[in-house]
Amino acid sequence: MKRIPFLKPNLVRKKAYQKYLAQIDASRLYSNYGPLNSLFERRVLEEYFRSEGDLTTVNNATIGLMLAISQTKRRGGRYALMPSFTFPATPLAAMWCGLEPYFIDIRADDWCMDESVLTETLDRLGSQAACVVAYATFGTCMDLSLYESLHRTGMPVIIDAASSFGASSDGGMFGCGFSGPVVYSLHATKTFGIGEGGMVYSSDRDLIRNLRQAGNFGFSADRVSVTLGLNGKLSEYAAAIALATLDVFQEKMQTRLQISRWYVDAMTQKGLFDANWVEQKTLGTVPRQVNSFLCPPNRTNNVLIDLLREKGIEARSYFFPACHQQKTFEMFQHSGLETTEGISARVINLPTWEEMSKDDVWAVIDALAGGTAK
Repeated sequence: MKRIPFLKPNLVRKKAYQKYLAQIDASRLYSNYGPLNSLFERRVLEEYFRSEGDLTTVNNATIGLMLAISQTKRRGGRYALMPSFTFPATPLAAMWCGLEPYFIDIRADDWCMDESVLTETLDRLGSQAACVVAYATFGTCMDLSLYESLHRTGMPVIIDAASSFGASSDGGMFGCGFSGPVVYSLHATKTFGIGEGGMVYSSDRDLIRNLRQAGNFGFSADRVSVTLGLNGKLSEYAAAIALATLDVFQEKMQTRLQISRWYVDAMTQKGLFDANWVEQKTLGTVPRQVNSFLCPPNRTNNVLIDLLREKGIEARSYFFPACHQQKTFEMFQHSGLETTEGISARVINLPTWEEMSKDDVWAVIDALAGGTAK
């Protein structure tokens, strides 16, 4: 029986970044926003953000969220409003910034935060709301219009775009032009994976300058700490891998888009959508980190994941349990979360890795179809 793992990270091989390692040896600069890091930032800004705004790398996306929240939150505010249907890094980042997560329900179609519930809650909380952290679920190019309006009128908004690097809409990178901070993950499991790392983009260059300063211990130009800071810097070795990844990223994205097409085609041909399986509604072109679906309402994800495991297929259930159902966060306030809990109990994330073949995808769907029929 062939085993099909859930993820199989595929970082560029050493040969691809050997020339960048040689530059590190020559410069003897290993961190502190070094030349390779600066080159990576510059290339990403030019190639993916049309040179609009600015960005800074961080050593991981959780640190990126912490920097973004700490530098933008309203003083005196208590709550960071966010979905419960997200990875724990999001509420944990808010907590490290001295805030309490306030969980908001999601929409049933795209699994992103329900904006009507959000605005009602913001009106009710008033000055107690410190910021909004909106998650672009599984990389979708969600509409940022409301969030841009909120941010420009005094309610800080941070976009958690952990899985969104490479996602595009109307020819532009997701997040391009947004005036608040947009945080991307470069973890090994992401589409743009370098091992560990992240970056924060904004059309507001002053904001990025402040974030970069805070990510370097709050140092001023004369190396005096003048603001709350931490060590959020990306090493030159990680930047070397990032530059080599940038060289082949278009190919990586096309591979993942093909895998997603295979999944949809196989599910259609096997009749799973007719059997009440549901695909996430996404906007734009999304080179998915994982391919996620809802199982029929009369089934639960854990049962089907166990059935897949018996056939040597590894799947996951992000995000089950949702954050508000986990011990660290269960005491925090929230809106009604009926949709969150319904989707959380049905979501299944299927194997997605770049060497997957069409036969691998069909093996997964054949097993799912058999489990659904039981």
